Amino acid sequence: MSVVPTPARAAPHQPAQPRGEDTRRRILRAALDVFAQEGYEGASTRTLAQRAQVNLPAIQYYFGSKEGLHRAVIDDIAETMQERLGPARAAIEAALAGPAASRRKLVGLLCDLLDAFVVLCADQTAPGWESRALFFARAEIESKAALDTLHERVSRWLIDPCAALIARLTGLAADAEETRLRSLALLGQVTIFCNRKSRPALGWDTLDARRVDAIRRIIRAQTSAIFRLAPRRRS
Repeated sequence: MSVVPTPARAAPHQPAQPRGEDTRRRILRAALDVFAQEGYEGASTRTLAQRAQVNLPAIQYYFGSKEGLHRAVIDDIAETMQERLGPARAAIEAALAGPAASRRKLVGLLCDLLDAFVVLCADQTAPGWESRALFFARAEIESKAALDTLHERVSRWLIDPCAALIARLTGLAADAEETRLRSLALLGQVTIFCNRKSRPALGWDTLDARRVDAIRRIIRAQTSAIFRLAPRRRS
């Protein structure tokens, strides 16, 4: 069993030592698996510590409590989401802030955002992919308040930029009900593939690179077709 490191006496702004950061990351990875398999209520701190190969006080040292560790897992997932979606979101903000972009450009940016979302949801090569999917399913059922942070970031990094593009393409307000409905309908094209139960209909057991590319291609084609046909409303 690992020994809990003694808190460093360095100034608060000094970066964490590599060994301490490695222990923290190991606890986070183990906690994702345990919370996914057992749920928040079913996951004991003893099980969490055993899975991470640390002693019980290590969880308190790094995260304060089981609740703190659960929140840290959600924050870690949210940071991964921001990293994956950040470039597409930045490109959208730049296009909308500059001179009027062409319709083709705006649709391309929307497709790029959906591309990034497909990879985020379907990339089974990413560490902890299956545990993240199960973690989400359990956390939604348990309705933990900590999920509010994740929902807020999903809105800021995915739904809001999607709605902003749709608003520019349709002439509707970004916060209009129809705009938000259109946004969620487009994103729903992607989330269906996060559900493992939907894959047998395709004869798929896993999502390899070829299949992910196929999903991306179909979603791009459908999205482009939608906005070729949808007229822009006059304000």
